[in-house]
Amino acid sequence: MEQIAIAMVVLGLLLLVFSGLWFLVTAFRESIWWGLACLFLPFVQLFFLIVHWPVAKKPFFFQLLGLALIILAAIVSPQIIHR
Repeated sequence: MEQIAIAMVVLGLLLLVFSGLWFLVTAFRESIWWGLACLFLPFVQLFFLIVHWPVAKKPFFFQLLGLALIILAAIVSPQIIHR
């Protein structure tokens, strides 16, 4: 069971990194200013998500999926966190 939880955490982290980069690429495709703002300013990604929902929803949902995998792994096997 522990190996499954570790695999879920690794998969969740990979999804978070991949979708975070995908989100940034989406912001840079809208404009260089959106991309730079999302990269360097806090809370601009949330504003970009709201304003550009049709193009930003897919990477956002993949981020949620990655986070859900990590949380589920922590619930299933909490002793991994305490190592």
